[in-house]
Amino acid sequence: MGFTAFVTDVFSRRIVGWRTHHRMPTELPLDALEMALWVRDRAGSEVTGVIHHSDAGSQYVALRYTERLTGAGALASIGTVGDSYDNALAESVIGLYKTECVRLDGPFKTVDELELATLSWVHWYNHQRLHSALDHVPPLEYEQAHYRRINPQQQPLSGQLAVH
Repeated sequence: MGFTAFVTDVFSRRIVGWRTHHRMPTELPLDALEMALWVRDRAGSEVTGVIHHSDAGSQYVALRYTERLTGAGALASIGTVGDSYDNALAESVIGLYKTECVRLDGPFKTVDELELATLSWVHWYNHQRLHSALDHVPPLEYEQAHYRRINPQQQPLSGQLAVH
């Protein structure tokens, strides 16, 4: 049916990149990473030195993926094989996605339907979903409030991303 990859900011829990595809090639998480880098670049955020957490899946250790991380100035942090605790935030986001989007709105007949539902869910997740870890505010609101407090003129990247 379809696969989805997310890039989540560890500090704010904001999904900053995502992509759906009918299979799981390296391009899937690479496209999600590109979206995350674009989102942060568009906001004027520096990504050099960002720690990029991922599992040890073949897509995340592929040469093209690691070269892109290096080119962006990100530092790879790859979990141990078979240990979902190494990337708990990503596993949590995937679990929420499956519960709140895929199972609730599905089944989907096409990847295009899944992609549209994912777009809607990510928007809701970032703008409206309350998170207990964020004092019960949505990720975007939490992130914006934090950066307004520390520097009203700039909203830098938190420094860590989790992907799945």
